[in-house]
Amino acid sequence: MATFGNLSDRLADAFKKLRGKGKLSPADVDGTVREIRRALLDADVALEVVKDFTANVRERALSDDVNKALNPAQQVVQIVNEELVRILGGQQRRLQFAKNPPTVIMLAGLQGAGKTTLAGKLAKWLSSEGHTPLLVAADLQRPNAVTQLQVVGEQAGVKVWAPEPGNGKGNPVKVAKDGVKEAQRRQFDTVIIDTAGRLGVDAELMKQASDIRKATDPDEVLFVIDAIIGQDAVNTAKAFQEGVDFTGVVLTKLDGDSRGGAALSVASVTGRPIMFASTGEGLDDFEPFHPDRMASRILDFGDILTLIEQAQKTFDEEEAKKVAEKLATDNFTLEDFLSQMQQLRNMGSLKGMLGMLPGAKAMRQQIDNIDERDLVRTEAIIQSMTPAERRQPKLLNGSRRLRIAKGSGATVTDVNALMTRFEQASKMMKTVAKGGVPQVPGMGPLPGAGFGGARKQQQSKKKGSKSGNPAKRAAEEAALAAGAGRPASAGSAFGVGRDGSGSGPSEEDLATIQRMLGRN
Repeated sequence: MATFGNLSDRLADAFKKLRGKGKLSPADVDGTVREIRRALLDADVALEVVKDFTANVRERALSDDVNKALNPAQQVVQIVNEELVRILGGQQRRLQFAKNPPTVIMLAGLQGAGKTTLAGKLAKWLSSEGHTPLLVAADLQRPNAVTQLQVVGEQAGVKVWAPEPGNGKGNPVKVAKDGVKEAQRRQFDTVIIDTAGRLGVDAELMKQASDIRKATDPDEVLFVIDAIIGQDAVNTAKAFQEGVDFTGVVLTKLDGDSRGGAALSVASVTGRPIMFASTGEGLDDFEPFHPDRMASRILDFGDILTLIEQAQKTFDEEEAKKVAEKLATDNFTLEDFLSQMQQLRNMGSLKGMLGMLPGAKAMRQQIDNIDERDLVRTEAIIQSMTPAERRQPKLLNGSRRLRIAKGSGATVTDVNALMTRFEQASKMMKTVAKGGVPQVPGMGPLPGAGFGGARKQQQSKKKGSKSGNPAKRAAEEAALAAGAGRPASAGSAFGVGRDGSGSGPSEEDLATIQRMLGRN
């Protein structure tokens, strides 16, 4: 996530000084702990949390277990990972549903934290989990808050209970109470109450939120907090905890250019778990919060589990089997290519997905430069083709490519580049389908592919180029040289180990990957 980018860099720099040391002296540990302390304070983590965190890391890092370890540096990284998980809440906490529906969920927080949009995201997520939520518009203070909730509800495909127009009119406590009764009458199993906020904590806000809580007796009270407000997040959370109390926290705007202090402070200070995180503007940019996965992202270990879960929700298993069969019979077409690309888009932000890969820090600049609109442009080009052209790309002569370029608002060069990428992707996918190791141009076998890939790479290096074309032969030899000589850490992506060691792909390699993703 963009939120923790600077913190991840600072922590990685702190660990670099420990590498290669067979034993850690107290001075080594103190130096590393000092760097970690500075990194956390710069990330706006609450001082009391920083003190507790660094004290635990120092005590554990100086233990005999670390000194006796084969790789003390990796042990320290593991300790930091475990302590991050601890201050983020330890275990994931799921929603507690009522034994007798409806389950009542009340949202509270300051104005501008994103409660109304969050209500729609939560409702959509609950719907995807098989629930039937009803949104209740009890924010009658903020101008057009009721209208906004109705629009968000329509986008999310859920019903909204809004008997009052709002804009300062109506009784929010009565609306909330009647909303729960309406859910019972119409057999909705979940009620989400959107309440009013203020620009700051005040007595009127607390009293209204407290009155709604007493009137509806919610099963969950979720405190919605903006991740970008840093140190103020702790003071605001404490005030709400004393005035209304809450059962869990939802972090919004985690995709923004914030320093992440709220996420690393609020759970530890309040003793209440972070239950959900909002990671973008779209209604699907919402996910349950896993402390261990968040710690893994911060330390640049990646978040493969979340990536797999997103893929499982998006990709059609039957469709995947059909594509595999087509690849095995050399019958993969542009229609299949388009279908796979659309499913990839449905998974969410491409930048977000690449950011979940282990070692993504090494590619941060390249990931940030990816233009998501390239996928849309690629779709437009393929959709400008006739069904026959999509099934038989060999039909695409010069005049057809000119027609497709005009029809999609692209250039013939764009169409040609797409066809080159399609051929490269087809070859790679066929190799994988047949159990082989895919080769990215300029990179050789993919890192972490195993010893078989390494042997093939060595054999290729020995054989050299067989092309009779001098220019092509030089290019092939350069590609072989680029692929060799950069050993990857076993079992890791992009040659980056879990301790952050190893070298990432070169600028040339990353440029090749970007071209294949659609950047020219």
